[in-house]
Amino acid sequence: MKNSIFLIAFLVTTFSFSQTSQSDEVKATVERFFEGFHKGDTSMMKSVMMPKVTMQTAFINKKGEGVFVDDGGSDKLLNAIANRPDDQKWDERLTKFNIQIDANLAVAWVDYEFWFNDKFSHCGVNSFHLVKTEGKWKIIYLIDSRRKSNCQKD
Repeated sequence: MKNSIFLIAFLVTTFSFSQTSQSDEVKATVERFFEGFHKGDTSMMKSVMMPKVTMQTAFINKKGEGVFVDDGGSDKLLNAIANRPDDQKWDERLTKFNIQIDANLAVAWVDYEFWFNDKFSHCGVNSFHLVKTEGKWKIIYLIDSRRKSNCQKD
């Protein structure tokens, strides 16, 4: 009986540790994406992305209508980062992570605030979908929401 209890406790602990380690890897992948974003380093960003990443945005417009925009994929974002004027500072501050993992699929729900030239612009959530391939987590899909109120800073 003691052996059975020990075995169950060991397996639960091992699974929990493994899940935490995987969560840490997913979080590090998202953080590396934003490190490249802030530095203007598209190579760093690409290192944690699949070759084609779908990027979309959802928000409520001034009329109170839900709007969905297909942002044109990762090439458009990477081009904007590479050509960002030197006088523009884009600062996306990640405020909270919620990570879910099943096998080699992960979702990172990440609250954020976006600051433009040190002035608050908007907030929302980034929903990253990642796959683990060749031992590394890679971003395959990103959708974000955007709003100007009901932010943590309010």
